[in-house]
Amino acid sequence: DLATALNERGQVRYLRVEFAAAVRDFTAAIECQPAFEVPYYNRGLVRYRLGDFDEAMEDFRKVLELNPQFEDAALSLKQAILDKEAKQKRGY
Repeated sequence: DLATALNERGQVRYLRVEFAAAVRDFTAAIECQPAFEVPYYNRGLVRYRLGDFDEAMEDFRKVLELNPQFEDAALSLKQAILDKEAKQKRGY
């Protein structure tokens, strides 16, 4: 289906370090199928990598709302919280 195809294309773009294009694909996948948790997770990973911790945490929380058993999202959320706190302590 279209949401899966967009998510997969986003993953390819993420691996190519084409982050803006990857975020667009993951967002498009979410718009096609809002209950599909995987593109939220993938978009959260890109946002995390870009240092956009608040947006990443929002995506990871949405994943857990849709699928509370998604362990990687729970771990990623915890890491984003820790990294945001560390960034704030350094004064960034």
